[in-house]
Amino acid sequence: MELNDIVAQAESAIAAATTPQELDAVRVEYMGKKGLLTEQLKSLGKLSAEERPAAGQAINVAKQQVQQAINARNEALKQAQLAEKLAAERIDVTLPGRRSAVGGFHPVTQTIQRIEQFFGDLGFRVVEGPEVEDDFHNFDALNIPANHPARADHDTFYFTPTTMLRTQTSGVQIRTMETEQPPLRIISPGRVYRNDYDQTHTPMFHQVEGLMVDTDVSFTQLKGILEDFLVNFFEESLEVRFRPSYFPFTEPSAEVDVRRKDGQWLEVLGCGMVHPKVLQAVGIDSEKYTGFAFGMGVERLTMLRYGVNDLRAFFENDVRFLKQFN
Repeated sequence: MELNDIVAQAESAIAAATTPQELDAVRVEYMGKKGLLTEQLKSLGKLSAEERPAAGQAINVAKQQVQQAINARNEALKQAQLAEKLAAERIDVTLPGRRSAVGGFHPVTQTIQRIEQFFGDLGFRVVEGPEVEDDFHNFDALNIPANHPARADHDTFYFTPTTMLRTQTSGVQIRTMETEQPPLRIISPGRVYRNDYDQTHTPMFHQVEGLMVDTDVSFTQLKGILEDFLVNFFEESLEVRFRPSYFPFTEPSAEVDVRRKDGQWLEVLGCGMVHPKVLQAVGIDSEKYTGFAFGMGVERLTMLRYGVNDLRAFFENDVRFLKQFN
């Protein structure tokens, strides 16, 4: 076969190759150990010494042509493969991106923050205390007698006869009055514990209790502050009423109800003037100073604000439920 015919056939086969594997097969067929061009080189021995240089040069030129054609085709196949891959992996930059999930505050935390913000604007500071409390700060100093039902083990989690998980954050108020002198304006948010569990009670819940002690503190101030707080918290106009009640640590005492748009009265918190015996227990002159105190359940306020019926939903960590508040 003429050399020109071999080159023409090789170029045609190279052009027809559609994959790197097919192209490599063409290379082996023409330039491998037994390839057609290699056989041409082997046949040089049959030529005379005068003919060999020119024939060898022609074969080398043919091999270069074929190799260049193979290289060009190989590059073209690579570019085609790259273009195909890019087309398959093409990204539409006009589509919305994948958004990172954004966390939010738990509804109970949001309620505590709202309470702290309101009373902080009135000059009340946040004070915290231990959750494991002794009977003096949890009961005795609050004028709660030894036979009071709140001290029974069916209501309180005891470690020892004189040590328990606190049942209210009032102990923080006692500790503050022990170490500081009036005037005092504090709120004490935190976890409290009682032995109860149903649709409206959990063994652990959150309270915020407030205390103000100064000269000439009156029930009128207490009413005004709490009425403003409730209107601010629920962000609607509502009726507020104070019902006479009894708490060992306040006298007089009251429970506070609100009536919203549905027309029903709902209890939201308790309050009263600090009992003189409580002031005396911490060394504050009850003849010179008076004070008021109030306490509210954070979960209850949150339920009323957002229309939640089951208190336990706040602690089940259902993301579908919690996302509604952020």
